[in-house]
Amino acid sequence: MGQRVGSRRLLTVHPLALALTFSGTTRSMTEMTEKSLYERIGGVFAIAAVVDHFSDAVVKNPTVGQGSANPALREWHTKQLGRLPGLKFMRTLWVCRAAGGPFAYAGTKPGKTVLGLERAHRDLQISPEEFDEVAAELARTLDFFGVREREKGEVLAAFAAHKSEVTEGSHAIQLVGPAVG
Repeated sequence: MGQRVGSRRLLTVHPLALALTFSGTTRSMTEMTEKSLYERIGGVFAIAAVVDHFSDAVVKNPTVGQGSANPALREWHTKQLGRLPGLKFMRTLWVCRAAGGPFAYAGTKPGKTVLGLERAHRDLQISPEEFDEVAAELARTLDFFGVREREKGEVLAAFAAHKSEVTEGSHAIQLVGPAVG
């Protein structure tokens, strides 16, 4: 049962008994120590670097940037670039919040939820295809920075969760139809 060392008796525990004793708690202990997405992708400085690169790439993207067929996107990416530093800041806060970080995000045009994006994007009339191209640009940026597949998938899923909000403006235009003059 045990071995005596000096005046003390050491308890010998079979490894299988130890494993069975803790097997029910292993998962919950892992979950408790699991880092947030925010921590796993490197925190605010890593997120800011990704957002900076991503934002510049979107501006240059032929589908959704300066050469976009969408007049609202083309105008923003050619005539509103003075606002880009502020947009990068807001995007950084948004990603930090969406990834479980400690920063608060408050949109300049608040949506229906804390991270809601519908009001901020409505006037840009972003189509689902344009949204998908922005998501592809984000994926390319995450690859550029060597973000691991698990974290990349989580970031892209958080982004994709807002597709209907971001494309809401294009749906409204389709429902109303073109103006007749």
